[in-house]
Amino acid sequence: MPLSHSFESSSSILLVLLICLIAAGAPVRAEESIPVKEEASQDQAQGAGAIQEGTREPRKNHDLQDLSLEELMDIEVQTVVSASRYRQKVNEAPASVTIITARDIRKFGYRTLADILGSVRGFSTTYDRNYQYVGVRGFGRPGDYNTRILLLVDGHRLNDAIYDSAAIGTEFVLDVDLIERVEVTRGPGSSLYGSNAFFAVVNVITRRAKDLGAVELSGEAGTQGAYKGRLSYGASRQHGKDFLLSVSGFTRAGDRLYFPEFDPENPMADPRAGNGGYSDNGDHDKYQSGYAKFEHRGFQLAAAYIERTKGIPTASFGTDFNEPGNRTRDGRGYVDLQYETRLDGGMQLDIRTYYDQYRYEGDYLYTGTLNKDRAIASWYGGDIRITTRLLNAHHVIIGTEYEDRIKQDQYNADVSPASVYLDDHRNSSTWAAYAQDEISISPIFLLYAGIRYDHISTFGGTTNPRIAAIITPIEHGTLKLLYGKAFRAPTVYELYYEAPPSMLNNPALQPERIETYELVYEHNLGNGLRAVASHYSYSIKNLITQTYDPSSGTTSFQNQERAEAEGTELEVQKSWPNSADIRFSYAFQKAVDPKTGELLTNSPKHLAKLNLVVPIIKDRFFTGIEEQVTGPRMTTAGRSTEGFAVTNLTLFGSGRQRTMEASLSIYNVLNRKYEDPVSSDLFPIDSVQQDGRSIRVKLTYAF
Repeated sequence: MPLSHSFESSSSILLVLLICLIAAGAPVRAEESIPVKEEASQDQAQGAGAIQEGTREPRKNHDLQDLSLEELMDIEVQTVVSASRYRQKVNEAPASVTIITARDIRKFGYRTLADILGSVRGFSTTYDRNYQYVGVRGFGRPGDYNTRILLLVDGHRLNDAIYDSAAIGTEFVLDVDLIERVEVTRGPGSSLYGSNAFFAVVNVITRRAKDLGAVELSGEAGTQGAYKGRLSYGASRQHGKDFLLSVSGFTRAGDRLYFPEFDPENPMADPRAGNGGYSDNGDHDKYQSGYAKFEHRGFQLAAAYIERTKGIPTASFGTDFNEPGNRTRDGRGYVDLQYETRLDGGMQLDIRTYYDQYRYEGDYLYTGTLNKDRAIASWYGGDIRITTRLLNAHHVIIGTEYEDRIKQDQYNADVSPASVYLDDHRNSSTWAAYAQDEISISPIFLLYAGIRYDHISTFGGTTNPRIAAIITPIEHGTLKLLYGKAFRAPTVYELYYEAPPSMLNNPALQPERIETYELVYEHNLGNGLRAVASHYSYSIKNLITQTYDPSSGTTSFQNQERAEAEGTELEVQKSWPNSADIRFSYAFQKAVDPKTGELLTNSPKHLAKLNLVVPIIKDRFFTGIEEQVTGPRMTTAGRSTEGFAVTNLTLFGSGRQRTMEASLSIYNVLNRKYEDPVSSDLFPIDSVQQDGRSIRVKLTYAF
């Protein structure tokens, strides 16, 4: 029976299995937790203003003197920075949080940030052979450029100033080998972060120089002619001086891809069809990236840059099929300076200033005519925030931000014969003020109240609150009641991009808005076993959608749609002292158009994930197994893709002195054929087949 036909019954089986695992204490993996001793070494600010006093004292009902040695070893403190912009324990954060660590990245062979996010409960990813996209809790509109998540690196905002895109594929600015951990904070975060913190905030925390040793060399090779190399240097000196420098390069020739929509033998083939429906040499991918970070006595100076070129094999935007010259180039860079210090009275002061650049270039061929699409942006800004404790019951953060987007240029023209269709030059600015109070009502009751006001020059002001109650009704059990609002400002692309007479701009666009309710229960069952259950609902208004007007024959972006969703997420995790781990999650999510009651496009009702680490030689050789099950999804053409299950396998080993690491990863082990829905920009294609079985070999040496 096809998976799409049996998925409803399969989801029931998964749910029963999950309940049995919880009841029986079966081997299920914990998300990587940070031991108390290890976490103390990371107290220096890393991302969104981490502070040393952010971790609260243990609850009074934990009498450590009465615990056995084994019980003490089982106590681990997992902390998060991005939920409140200061460090706090995950079970006390006003959100449902997942943390993926460097250990997970190595043992499951993750190659990109998209791979990492694809393993997270309630998240799904798609790939249109140019960019990768993430769906969160049932919302994953094809081709939305990831505008509804906020992406940070050490607290630095990465969404660009043209499309507000969050790059998660090979165009992501940071080599994944430089990631210490990824914090995924679900729910609306505009009360602290402003625009784009719509469904989630993803904060990537980088490694520190002392974690690298001195010099680290890494090389890898894989199928489809894929090669990657990295050279990193880390130096940790006295008086807190740390310096890290890393450069990476990647290239992939790509595969020969078949598209039935362009096969001349297909009676419904597109007029551009040819070459038997095959795209040759059109899936190539290449990038060069660099990262540097210097830390000294409260200062952190970081700089990053990436230049990526990707071929487009799908004949997007009506371009010529089987033309290797169709390609995009993305450049992203920034310089970020942070300073943190303690003030009198126990206050913590955090100051940040930054300068960013973004460049996009698209080469598109139309019956031999080269069309060039360009976007260039540069911006600078800064923020100041103070965190303090008041009256032993309040943990308060207040802050203000300003950003000036000095260049937001868009251009489109044919080269020969020369014809300019768009030459638009803009600038904009935003300022904001926010505050949040964490109130200790009692030893078992925390109350959060936060609010932020943003004023954006393109449309005006908006205010977004967040309220959360964190209750510990029983020992090791935490109940979270969460409410929040968030917004997404219309992008410069949505406001001003036009190609008359067919596409018109719309400067009157208003921001999208979301209101979310969530109930979360987290429980530590002991012996490394944890469980999480959550139920949420959200409502979106003013969805920005590219709309066709039949009366005028034109398209433009309009605030015309709404969306509503309700869902339940369950997860159990287990870790053992011998380094074996299991994590299993299941998500049921129903995101619909309230006018019709139909599911949104690219919205799977069911997601199930299993991550298993099996030690072969303790602390030295492991097997990492990942299983991801995704339910059917609707395409923009109204067709349903079949559900699928993909298995990935990684063998990972390290030497006795940890100076050498080697891994072999096999992705899509069973060579399953499956498709991802894509945007209407790829018409007549509405879904793209993904890679079959592929292999990567990787070797890392530190000296």
